[in-house]
Amino acid sequence: MTTSSKDTGFEFQPYYGICTFGRAPHTRDLAGAEVAIVGVPYDGATSYRSGARFGPRAIREQSMLLWGYNNALGVSPFKTLQVIDYGDVDVVPVDVLATHTAINDEVSQIVQAGVKVIALGGDHSIALPLLRAHARQYGPLAVVHFDAHPDTWDTEFGERKYSHGTPFRRAIEEKLIDTSAYLQIGIRGPTSGKQDYADALALGARMITLDEAMGLGLAGILKEIKDRVQDKPLYITLDIDSIDPAFAPGTGTPEVGGFSSYQMLQLLRGLKGLNFVGGDLVEVSPSFDHSHITSILASNLVFEYLSLLALNKLKAE
Repeated sequence: MTTSSKDTGFEFQPYYGICTFGRAPHTRDLAGAEVAIVGVPYDGATSYRSGARFGPRAIREQSMLLWGYNNALGVSPFKTLQVIDYGDVDVVPVDVLATHTAINDEVSQIVQAGVKVIALGGDHSIALPLLRAHARQYGPLAVVHFDAHPDTWDTEFGERKYSHGTPFRRAIEEKLIDTSAYLQIGIRGPTSGKQDYADALALGARMITLDEAMGLGLAGILKEIKDRVQDKPLYITLDIDSIDPAFAPGTGTPEVGGFSSYQMLQLLRGLKGLNFVGGDLVEVSPSFDHSHITSILASNLVFEYLSLLALNKLKAE
């Protein structure tokens, strides 16, 4: 189903109107929808600087600058797809388990209705219930995980098993991830010890550190992703701290020496043709942002997600 250009909202100036993502209609009616933007304003599982609960709102606001046509990929995602802004999950700021239940329940309903979900975080702990919801529909998932950190700790702050440092260990334990097609990309920075990386590798992750990524180049990274993922259902999870804080300062755990904004755009564009079934973008913390550059970048990266889905739809027609 397609719409006319007048139905997308991009004929208005960026400062005009209510801030849904890309001016998509705000509705929870899934009839006819193909993609739902879902906000998850939760940051109760952070370990350093909080504030990512305000990320979904900031990303939506800066998405008003998207004019609708992706020149690099040659597609207009808002014209090709029926995109809705579903609004936000009703999170519980002081209760990570109650929040995870709410995310799982709500997103499962959307996914099971045949609607693709792009989630706006929130901290990275939300990836676990998002993966649960998608794995229930698609089975174990191929996962491309852009991050500065492996997020495969067993616990954080003693016995805390559910934090933004643990979601992918829990997901692997729950068999939500097909570890033969699980890639962590952009990992870098100091850790508490060498065991942090060793633990991730022991769980089955293919870790491409930032240093290795620079040696492989973008083409080499993309080849490895495609070789491993093939036609498996793919979930993309992108922590904004995978990008250098020079380009994305608004995050809770910044690590120097990351990807540039251009490199990340190219990496996402290079995933075209894969069986992309859902994804998230997390850890945007507007209180640490400067001139909104992090949320501007985040909105453009979500636009790339939508463009990948649009290309897949056109290919299938």
